[in-house]
Amino acid sequence: MQHYYVDLHIHIGRTGTGKPVKITASRSLTIPSIIEESSRRKGMDMIGIIDGHVPEVLCEFERYIETGGMVELEEGGFRYHNLTIILGSEIEIYDKHCHGPIHVLVYFGSIKEMTEFSLWLGARMKNITLSSQRIYEQAGVVQEKVKELNGLFIPAHVFTPFKSLYGKGVRHSLTEVFNPSLIDGIELGLSANTDMAGGIEELKAYSFLSNSDAHSVAKIGREYQQMKMESLSFTELKKVLKKEHGRKITANYGLNPLLGKYYHTVCEKCFHKQPASSQWICAQCGHHKFIKGVSERIKELPSADCPISRPPYIHQVPLDFIPGIGAKTLDKLIQFVGTEMYILHEASEEELKEYVKPSIAGLILKARKGELDIHSGGGGIYGKVMAD
Repeated sequence: MQHYYVDLHIHIGRTGTGKPVKITASRSLTIPSIIEESSRRKGMDMIGIIDGHVPEVLCEFERYIETGGMVELEEGGFRYHNLTIILGSEIEIYDKHCHGPIHVLVYFGSIKEMTEFSLWLGARMKNITLSSQRIYEQAGVVQEKVKELNGLFIPAHVFTPFKSLYGKGVRHSLTEVFNPSLIDGIELGLSANTDMAGGIEELKAYSFLSNSDAHSVAKIGREYQQMKMESLSFTELKKVLKKEHGRKITANYGLNPLLGKYYHTVCEKCFHKQPASSQWICAQCGHHKFIKGVSERIKELPSADCPISRPPYIHQVPLDFIPGIGAKTLDKLIQFVGTEMYILHEASEEELKEYVKPSIAGLILKARKGELDIHSGGGGIYGKVMAD
């Protein structure tokens, strides 16, 4: 078995004809640009394109296969040169048991299964041509349909304060909405890591995923995981999540949670950081409503007496977060040093100093060691790396 880099949450901004898919995503985020960035610049081995339910996206995949540019694998997934692509969909569930909308990720191994799911969604969704749309159906029914089509069901960015399982959907337990036996994994989101979430009792049974949730080409691979499996396919991915026959996630790579947009509780009006309390008044502006941070929300959930052992969660700071690295510098590094994965985790100080200032090389090495000074984020505003 081998180790592979995997990012399973990448959106499409526009179709090949220019029609919008993910409204908040970059126009340049197309299937060709996703493939180029993921394989040649980021160094990914497997990716999940998360808007596969859109009919025009399905047609694009069919054209790739018909022209020989892409091969549909017998064990599920699609091969484009050295990159394996998994078709997925992000949908917004709101049934009568939810306190708010919940985003979930579903994945299928073939065009046939995704097409059937798309037709099923179309009868329950107002606009099947867009990403992350609300589905008017009970959560358990969605889970059962996904399993009927041999798919994977994964709650997305589960702690963020808007449109997530614990951030909005349930008060105390995922069982308020979901059948726990039909969940295949848990996506942590940018403001959480294993240390923060690993002590929650009801999550002990699930593999933790760290995905980019990329809304632009540059954000692909800002979070990902290393997986140990026999080959790159949908069937092998299933085995990884179930930890079958030696397949498993061997490491999670993700932002330091302090860099995430929702780590701290902040004032809803002026974004001043505040302790989570239902009675507080913002010392900065006097407002009395807040956006609860992930770090506070996790503390409210029932904890385990004995947390299980999990793969290491390795903090990484994407190169475009590091002061002094703009688009031109990043292009130069990738052209002359290697993929972003190599630069972040392997390139020597001498290699880096050939193409960037010593101060920038020093920040990259500090990021690798977890020694950067970070100003934490909250309320939808990313944290910030502080320059020396």
